[in-house]
Amino acid sequence: MFEKILIANRGEIALRIQRACREMGIKTVVVHSEADREAKYVKLADESVCIGPAASALSYLNVPAIIAAAEVTDAQAIHPGYGFLSENADFAERVEQSGFVFIGPRPETIRQMGDKVCAKQAMIEAGVPCVPGSGGELPDDPAEITKTAREVGYPVIIKAAGGGGGRGMRVVHSEASLINAVNMTKTEAQSAFGNPAVYMEKFLETPRHIEIQVLADEYGHAIYLGERDCSMQRRHQKVIEEAPAPGITDKQRKQIGEACAEACRRIGYRGAGTFEFLFENGEFYFIEMNTRVQVEHPVTELITGIDIVQEQIRVAAGEKLRYTQKDVKIHGHAIECRINAEDPFTFVPSPGKIESYHPAGGPGIRIDSHIYQGYTVPPYYDSMVGKLIAYGDTRDQAIARMRVALSELAISGIKTNIPLHQELMMDAAFQRGGTSIHYLEHRLAERNKKG
Repeated sequence: MFEKILIANRGEIALRIQRACREMGIKTVVVHSEADREAKYVKLADESVCIGPAASALSYLNVPAIIAAAEVTDAQAIHPGYGFLSENADFAERVEQSGFVFIGPRPETIRQMGDKVCAKQAMIEAGVPCVPGSGGELPDDPAEITKTAREVGYPVIIKAAGGGGGRGMRVVHSEASLINAVNMTKTEAQSAFGNPAVYMEKFLETPRHIEIQVLADEYGHAIYLGERDCSMQRRHQKVIEEAPAPGITDKQRKQIGEACAEACRRIGYRGAGTFEFLFENGEFYFIEMNTRVQVEHPVTELITGIDIVQEQIRVAAGEKLRYTQKDVKIHGHAIECRINAEDPFTFVPSPGKIESYHPAGGPGIRIDSHIYQGYTVPPYYDSMVGKLIAYGDTRDQAIARMRVALSELAISGIKTNIPLHQELMMDAAFQRGGTSIHYLEHRLAERNKKG
């Protein structure tokens, strides 16, 4: 096992990884920007290294500085968390070439799954169901593109092969706007991702977002830890996540879970990962694989009792998975609300000093957050300042506990989206379960109409 791990991230995930390491008796090195010098996880670390100014490009995305920090502190491995460099194959390769262990999949696997076209082809070969589409990169010939769209059937969606985070995609409802949409997406893809390749898929009208959590080791063992429903989204960004997904049967869970585990074995996957699907009319359609720990991993941990971050570390250290599929049992229900420093309804970021902070408590409540009274939320990074998670024996109990926890969670000095979460916990459609990925945006649009 490792003696010292460098955490190449910030915010709540840096603290989450640090806690896992401390529980395992592993020392931690935290790298940070000048803006994060006063962060809780920096103060709690065994060692900390400032790697640059506030701007991410000069700090958390500064690969030479991160590698140098690992060298001077004699760390053995680097955990990238999520975001920043976590799915950057070149970074993973540089880590390994520098003599450190990258806590995640092999660079070639990250590269394969990061290219949406290659990922989809790999999933088709592994027997994972995919959305009908072009089957690969779209050609330059407008006639061929038009023919493909007719075969797939409108509406279609044009996606950047190297895209992510809701960028590099356009929905097309008619042939008249097809070629222009393809060209615009190519231009955006080149600008945002350095790769102009795009592909086409059937656009599903009212799908849910269901994802499967997997763990795999380098010895060919792979398991799935059930599914999560992440359909409550705004502009492709998740707002609420829960596990298990309402309305998914044991048979459906087993079928899609086994397909994902088999895909891991086929591509030689190592570590924690997530297969993301659109789910409509009882059918799963693969959209992408995230080759890292997810923001929403706590809901899976609560219903399975498995510490996903610790398992990541153990697998990276060369250990075999400690669990078989028979060991994975799902108990109860968990819901996670992402707490963001932003106006709850205009979504304008709200950085600044936290004047007071009172965390929620009670049975089944977990908070993953790095904030504290007196902490200043910097304006340079993602607005998420924590995650509030509620667990219950049933979904209804988890919702009830979340309502209580949201009423107790108090943060002053900045605006947060707590009021939005309070509304959603009382929303009849959410309480029934099974809302589509478009539900929240439609609800917000109706709210704005009413003033």
